[in-house]
Amino acid sequence: MSNPTQDGSQPQGSGKNPKKRSFSNISGNLGWLVILFLLLVLLFSSSVGNSSTVLYSDFVKLMFDEEDSKKIRKIAFIGTDRISVELKDWENLKDEKLKEKAGLRGKFTVNRAKLDDPGLVTQMDKLIRNGLLVDQQEDNFAGLSWFIMMILPAIILIVFFLFILPKFRDPMGGGFLGNYIKSPAKKYEKSKMKVTFEDVAGLQNAKGELQEIVEFLKSPEKFMKLGASIPKGVLLVGPPGTGKTLLARAVAGEAGVPYYSISGSEFIQMFVGVGASRVRDMFKTAKDNSPCILFIDEIDAVGRMRGAGVGGGSDEREQTLNQILSEMDGFQPTETVIVLAATNRPDVLDSALLRPGRFDRHITIDRPTWQGRLAILKVHTRNKPLSDDVNLEMIARKMIGMTGADLRNLANEAALVATRLGKDKVERSDFEVAADRVLIGPKREEVLTPEDKRRTAYHEVGHALVTWLMPGADRPQKVSIVPRGQSLGVNLNAPDEDRFHHGLDHFKNQLVMIMGGRAADRLVYNQPYAGAESDLKRATRLARMMVTHWGMSEKLGPMTFKVGEEHVFLGKEMQEARDFSEQTAALIDSEVQNFLRQADETAFNLLSDNRVYVEKIVEELMGKEELLRDEIEDILRQSGFNVTPSKSSANPTDV
Repeated sequence: MSNPTQDGSQPQGSGKNPKKRSFSNISGNLGWLVILFLLLVLLFSSSVGNSSTVLYSDFVKLMFDEEDSKKIRKIAFIGTDRISVELKDWENLKDEKLKEKAGLRGKFTVNRAKLDDPGLVTQMDKLIRNGLLVDQQEDNFAGLSWFIMMILPAIILIVFFLFILPKFRDPMGGGFLGNYIKSPAKKYEKSKMKVTFEDVAGLQNAKGELQEIVEFLKSPEKFMKLGASIPKGVLLVGPPGTGKTLLARAVAGEAGVPYYSISGSEFIQMFVGVGASRVRDMFKTAKDNSPCILFIDEIDAVGRMRGAGVGGGSDEREQTLNQILSEMDGFQPTETVIVLAATNRPDVLDSALLRPGRFDRHITIDRPTWQGRLAILKVHTRNKPLSDDVNLEMIARKMIGMTGADLRNLANEAALVATRLGKDKVERSDFEVAADRVLIGPKREEVLTPEDKRRTAYHEVGHALVTWLMPGADRPQKVSIVPRGQSLGVNLNAPDEDRFHHGLDHFKNQLVMIMGGRAADRLVYNQPYAGAESDLKRATRLARMMVTHWGMSEKLGPMTFKVGEEHVFLGKEMQEARDFSEQTAALIDSEVQNFLRQADETAFNLLSDNRVYVEKIVEELMGKEELLRDEIEDILRQSGFNVTPSKSSANPTDV
């Protein structure tokens, strides 16, 4: 099925579009003119190429040489500054340089340096009496030079302003004065709208909020009877890939109304006022086709705070935002146009855009729970043949934190892996490989030396083992020393279930787990290694958040401190006033150091007291290169360690 055009109709062939045909004719004629001009230039240049230019001094020598001067057949004066010389029997010239310059045709040119040289005039008169031919020619290049200097720049400017500049300024195409200021919003007719709420897996709360919008678009008189008015604007807020655009299309599909879609960046153009003109045209078109849905994706591109940030605001962006604000105020109660907008940065939006009467209803589209992930996986695997050993529920439970886009990518990667291996169905092992590629990156073709491999194994086992030695810590799903992405080894660490509340103990366990690799390096090799740089960054950031944001320091108490949390290019101030003293800043640094030192010492002591288990797991990891959680638990159990059963130990992991 072909894609609908901007007005909802099917795209037509180029032969049926008079605008395209006329533009193509103009472009063709322009091309022929360019080709003709190039041919003229080649013609004139070829005439020049038949003769070489010699020095004026060599020409004078030729004129005054009794023998060589007799070989001059003709001299022609070209304009006022050049002389053309034609020779006869030039192969016998004594001057080898002139013989070479004369070439195959015996011609060369001279730039006239002395027009009133009396000796040269006398000698030329003498030669004329002996039969020298003298003529005067017009300079054929005088007209060409005038054309190049006067006419050609004008032609280039006309072509640039009429054909080239509009294309650079208007990425959506169109003419210079016509389509350039029109809205580039894509329109999808209701007959082409196949997406409904059934196609949106999960997001039950968001669909419930939007159901009222659907009912208003279907029967607005029911609301007007009681004097109720539906919000003019609905803002969908959520992380990237959670399905905001899909949900907006589903609203239009459920209501059976046309759907206009545009990105916020498409309003921003080179000249001030073009974006505002596009906004006016877009809202006018929406009102003429009401009831309809108008969807603005990534509205933070045009709706950021005005007059703030580095260097103030952009005139074009602010004019466009002002026009959006005034257009939304211009809606009448009888105009059934609903404006949906999506963003993942609601904190940078202008407050005037969020006030009642504009985007006053905010719907959060969050990452799905495991039930939502299961429903999304079923949607994205319904056209893929799955093997009997694939347990979608187990995969959904393990993929904590994944969005709908991530799960779609996971299912597609699994299908690609199965295709590469020539399978007829997608198996559990394909999902395992796909999960590794999505979560920790593809394998690197890098061969480690045995010593580097063992050092990586100690580091990764240090991360993993402390999670079994600390109660309540999240145990890793997989430990690997296969180089992937930017790392030489990986601990795939994830909780057994979705959690929304974390306390001080949880974050202390996280710090100990992060410091486990560095502690293992110190324990085995008596020194830290530079490979722990990323671990230190994570741990330092987490400890600083504990102290400055979450009030988890006993010395500082229940306070929060603003420490470089704003970005100046996102509509914030360049430098915020710090709300604490230098003594408090020093105390914050001291508390962050205490958290990190305690975690480092705890990890070192735990690994030191359980060195035998470190060696057992390292030996197994050196042989297999990758160990799953159940395999590590079996190693610990066989070594006499009392393993507390985890929620996933009873069921083998699918991913």
